[in-house]
Parts: sequence; structure tokens; C-alpha cells
Amino acid sequence: MEQRGREFCLDVAGPYACFTRPEFKVERVSYDVITPSAARSIFEAIFWKPAFRWQVTKIEIMNPIKWFSIRRNEVGALASLGKSSIFIEDLRQQRNALMLKDVRYRLYAFQVLKDSEERKGEKHSPGDDENIGKYQAMFERRASKGQCFTQPYLGTRECACSFRLVEDIGKEPKAFDVNADFGYMLYDLDFSNPKDIGRLLYRPSAEHGVIIVPPLDSEEVLR
Repeated sequence: MEQRGREFCLDVAGPYACFTRPEFKVERVSYDVITPSAARSIFEAIFWKPAFRWQVTKIEIMNPIKWFSIRRNEVGALASLGKSSIFIEDLRQQRNALMLKDVRYRLYAFQVLKDSEERKGEKHSPGDDENIGKYQAMFERRASKGQCFTQPYLGTRECACSFRLVEDIGKEPKAFDVNADFGYMLYDLDFSNPKDIGRLLYRPSAEHGVIIVPPLDSEEVLR
């Protein structure tokens, strides 16, 4: 039987966000709202262990969806051990990005202990003392103190965000009242075959600012 923990809620906010649509190869264009994989990454930045995974259940849009565009200079090459230096002026490229601004979400997720199938191929060996309650307490302690292992961000690493553990949802404001169908969106990446990493898609819609995220094994998640 699947061992899952209780649901946690994080209030996250940042001045900028970019949840890049994979169909745009060069120009960066953001989805309208945060993807489940980006939400999961925020929880993992606070606390993660190989024994469990985070399952995002709900996303609440707290601010109006606002856009802005920016043109940036980027370098069209990667540094490597074989190159002693990169001359930026020769490799400079101008690229446009369509991003979100003044974003804020409430993210809901719970921990699920991985079964033997999910652990296949991992170096981690589960111990007898592993239980979901231990990991719940560790996450709650870290999140309540504002601690994280890595800086959480909203889509791309340049879009850092703040976070706050919501302990009493009854005292929180309601989500922004928006109703919309956002079309097909990236759900997460499928690592079941390391040699051929695939994309999982789903079609989110917001009802009064609330997006219900289906579980990983749902028929609503397209492989």
C-alpha cells in the first residue's frame, strides 16, 4: 500500500517567472501559470530525500496574470575543458523572452514513499526506519524556518522566489478569481527510460483561480 503524507501548502512569490514552453526552441516563452514540475522543484529545494517523491495536488493563482518582454544578450556556446576562454563579442546573440511578472501562487503537495519499482536503478537503499512521518516533520521544520537546501526559483534560475509555509489556510486570502483553460502544458519529465527521457503533458484549467493537478498515474496525464 502506498505510504503518503499529509498535504502541505506553500505561498510562493517573485517579481519574475518563466515557465518555458518546450515547443519554442530559441526564444523563451512562458506558460501562463506555473507547471507541476516547477512547483515540485520548489518543494524539493526545501527538502528532498531519495526515499520519497513530491506529488503536487493543487495550484492557486493569487495574482493577476501579467506579462512583460525582455531582450537579452546571451552567449551562443558552452564553456568546456577544451576551451581555455570564450570571446563574448564573437559569440553574442540577442534573444527575446516573454515572461511573467509579479507572480504569486499557493502550492499544495504531499510526500509519497517510493516503492521498489520506482527505486529500481537508484543507489539509495531504503532503511528499516524510513517512514513518512519522519520526513513530514523534517520538511515542516525547515519550511517554517524559511530554510532550503537550494534557492527555489520560478521556472528559471534567474527568477528566484520567496516562500512561506501556510499553517492555517482559513486565515489566508482567496485565490484570484480567474477562469481559464490553459491548453496542454508540461506536467513533468518521464525518467522511466534514462536513454529516452520523455515529456508528460496535461491540460489544466482554472476555476476561480484554482487548478487541480491530477496524480502522476492519472489518465489525464498524457505520455
